[in-house]
Amino acid sequence: MDESKIINGKEISDIIKAEVKRETEELKAATGITPGLAFILIGDDPASEVYVRSKGKACDSLGFYSVTEKLQSNVSEIEVLDLIQRFNDDNNIHGILVQLPLPRHINEEKVIEAIDYRKDVDGFHPVNFGRLVIGSSSYIPCTPYGIVELLKRSKVNTNGANAVVIGRSNIVGKPIANLMLRKEINSTVSICHSATNDLRDFTLNADIIIVAMGKAEFIKSDMIKEGSVVIDVGINRVDDTSKQRGYRLTGDVDFNSCFEKVSKITPVPGGVGPMTIAMLMKNTLDSAKGKIYR
Repeated sequence: MDESKIINGKEISDIIKAEVKRETEELKAATGITPGLAFILIGDDPASEVYVRSKGKACDSLGFYSVTEKLQSNVSEIEVLDLIQRFNDDNNIHGILVQLPLPRHINEEKVIEAIDYRKDVDGFHPVNFGRLVIGSSSYIPCTPYGIVELLKRSKVNTNGANAVVIGRSNIVGKPIANLMLRKEINSTVSICHSATNDLRDFTLNADIIIVAMGKAEFIKSDMIKEGSVVIDVGINRVDDTSKQRGYRLTGDVDFNSCFEKVSKITPVPGGVGPMTIAMLMKNTLDSAKGKIYR
């Protein structure tokens, strides 16, 4: 296997976190400010608990201050909104993250809009999303931000490239498509989704394919062209009796069949995933420094 083809998200995320840690130490020494991140976790979803715990550990390792508020699944919407307001008013908190998904009785849109956009380090608030679209300074959603960093730091030529984004979610598809259009990246972008006719017509002409569709190993080698760059955002559990846990993790791309044709590809796990937390830390540091909104 040609290891040079693999975009190693773990290595790149470690470099970014080291940069964040150094800048955090410099910020503390110069101003006394410690970046602060508040997590709100509602209910007992095991995956959400793991995500929040791993983000809290990242805060500790980088010298951040963090606090986690764990609420029962039957908490009222008004209690959640009141807690968000408390963190909005807390000068020691520079970022607020409400772990999704939320219980059905809580309006996700209302919760996201309640977060002060200047502390919206997830980049989901309409103000940040709108500013991203028009190319203004904003917090960028962490997974798309991580994808851009993977491309840059792997020296992928994006200028004039045909980029195909598969998936149109607010978390990945829409923001990464808009980022790829920015002049510093300068790609020509197509967005494909479940209603796209003849998906292969798009993917076979793509220099860069970013896949976030939630279908295990959907993209096969006969759907990509020689020398393309493939960024796999998907993470799926596939039954596998050969594994002790009874399943394996795989992306939306058939890694093994595509590997020979690509020039670069992200693995799953170890590709895009580690970048999400690294960019959350970067957004929080930027908030503490007043870099986005002064």
